[in-house]
Amino acid sequence: MLKRVTILTYGIFAYCIGLASLVYMMGWLGNIVVPRSIDSQPVCSLAVAIGINAAVFLAFCVQHSVMARPRFKAWWTKIIPACTERSTYVLTSGMALFAVMLCWQPLGGNIWSLEYQPLRCTIHTLYLAGWVILVGSTFALNHFDLFGLRQVWLQFRGKPYTPLAFSTPGPYRLVRHPLYVGWLTLAWATPDMSIAHLAFALATTAYILKAIRWEEKDLVDYHGETYRAYQQATPKLIPKIELPSGRQGVTTATN
Repeated sequence: MLKRVTILTYGIFAYCIGLASLVYMMGWLGNIVVPRSIDSQPVCSLAVAIGINAAVFLAFCVQHSVMARPRFKAWWTKIIPACTERSTYVLTSGMALFAVMLCWQPLGGNIWSLEYQPLRCTIHTLYLAGWVILVGSTFALNHFDLFGLRQVWLQFRGKPYTPLAFSTPGPYRLVRHPLYVGWLTLAWATPDMSIAHLAFALATTAYILKAIRWEEKDLVDYHGETYRAYQQATPKLIPKIELPSGRQGVTTATN
């Protein structure tokens, strides 16, 4: 019983760290409340700032990519209980994200700064929409499974874990990766784009486009033709747009 309680406590702790990193990110990217946001004033030389930013972002990418791969999971679960694998991923992801936000160095200078208030409000609304898309996408699948709580709760109750069946609920009917749509929206939706913010947005975009290829390869290996059919029918990031043309509809999609 003690082991079950310990694992459950660990899973809850990991979930709290992962959730806290996202809450902090809301302020860090949006320049709200946090003591030093992504658009704060520089505190070190440009060369040092670029080196630190590159190092912490690379560490974040390596952690996310390596720990998500099936081979790593197979090896890792020989060391830790299988039911804590997802919680450990969530914990280390939260720590890696905190490292990026707390260590990220502002670079000074602005790319754009919108003065027209209605346009600023529109961009802020888009930023909030990014969070709705991101968080909503996790609940559309199974938020508690994605964040590891379902796994540790089942072991606490002495029940075996059953992987979620492949499904395309809600936003997953429009695009294959709504979570990444949310991330990209958050990275770019700002009325004040500093050089450091632009660097983060570009790095995030490049990483996401690469990560999608790795993730989809794993999904095809796991789900086979079911996922291949989904790939053929559903765009990657941009929903299909149906434009009427006389009595016929013209369907366009960008992947």
